[in-house]
Amino acid sequence: MRRGREVKARVSKKLTLYIPKAIAEAVGIGEGSIVKMRVEGSRIVVEPLPDPFDLALTGPKFAKTTFEEFEGESEEMQREILG
Repeated sequence: MRRGREVKARVSKKLTLYIPKAIAEAVGIGEGSIVKMRVEGSRIVVEPLPDPFDLALTGPKFAKTTFEEFEGESEEMQREILG
């Protein structure tokens, strides 16, 4: 879908708004995707949020840790939470 092209969508009885397939595909969202919504004046802005698992695998890395360090932190947190 070309950038800037507009389509109409109907709001259902339960205020559900269905995103047309062409728009969903253009911004990379599908069933189960998480989006952020906000109001700007009289407009509704919908932005797709990155999938946390995809981001963890492909996104920028800020720190390095070993499996042993991760496991130790996990065990410590479990002891704190579970007593």
